[in-house]
Amino acid sequence: MQELLGRIARLDPSASLGLRVIACFDELVVGHVNTRGLLAAAASLAGCPAGFRRISEAACVRVGPKGDLLDGPAPEVPAALRLTTADGLEVWLERDGEPAANDGITLERLSLAVRARHGLVRRDDIRRHAAIMLDRQSSAEERVAAAEALGLTVQGEYRIAAAPLFAQWQQHPGGPEDVIPTRHGPMHVVVLPAAHDTVVASPCGLGTVTPVDRLHESFRVAVVALRLCSPPEEPLVDAHAYGGLLSMLADTPEDSHQPDVERMAEVATRPWGLSTVAALLATQSIREAARHAGVHHSTLQSRVDVVSSTLGFDPLDGLGRARLGIAFLSHRLRHSTVLELPPPAS
Repeated sequence: MQELLGRIARLDPSASLGLRVIACFDELVVGHVNTRGLLAAAASLAGCPAGFRRISEAACVRVGPKGDLLDGPAPEVPAALRLTTADGLEVWLERDGEPAANDGITLERLSLAVRARHGLVRRDDIRRHAAIMLDRQSSAEERVAAAEALGLTVQGEYRIAAAPLFAQWQQHPGGPEDVIPTRHGPMHVVVLPAAHDTVVASPCGLGTVTPVDRLHESFRVAVVALRLCSPPEEPLVDAHAYGGLLSMLADTPEDSHQPDVERMAEVATRPWGLSTVAALLATQSIREAARHAGVHHSTLQSRVDVVSSTLGFDPLDGLGRARLGIAFLSHRLRHSTVLELPPPAS
């Protein structure tokens, strides 16, 4: 975890601290770290002392950024640097001046970790709201309740942006966010309103727009879109550009027998194979595809003949174009490398 977080910091310093806060407290809770350790982590992340007390008691625990216990009563701090739970626990950060950008998320995670440490969080409550909302196994009622806890409205429509932890964000969007485990690895997930401006991140997948009780579908589609990214040429894929195709691909087991996809793998062995298919899908005629691919139209026609023979159908006739597109996207998903952690920048 520490090695991964260090690489995140080198790749995207502007967005890494919030993710480090989330990942850090997740690890501390799983490791059953005591209250002093939790406060020491918060103080280290915030760069200022952190404190904890039960409201019903005068005594408090205060820890400095180096893990040292501090003497004295709980100080007066601004409301923005203090968080009180319904269970009667209070945590705070003793910062001079205005709150820092990640103080809010540090207090939130510290509060949750302290509640778990003191047995005030039920086992099924440890799952974060975002994880519940995006879990297809959750009931519609559970997803709506989790969404409302995140400040989303039942009347509103939203979409999910999904990115690996090492993604580079030119402008970090606002909105609820978290790190969600998937079978492809942990994903940095941001909930965006339907009308949100285009996200600028690499790599990143944008899901479909849905109401809050169906955001788990937007998330699944966003992960498919992410896996279709190919930075730097295609750093972001928006599911809207594909209509319902990505939803269909999200529902199709990748290890299922798909003859068209398996034959597409044979097309891909030719140096011009996938670029020719991409040109055919991006245009309406052989001549247009030839210009797109940067070759003479007779050359492209010869290549199309080979593609057609390999696939066993005419890629330009009727449903052939649809079959070509599905096989092409499925092949890209099977061979996607976008989620492989890149080497550290030299």
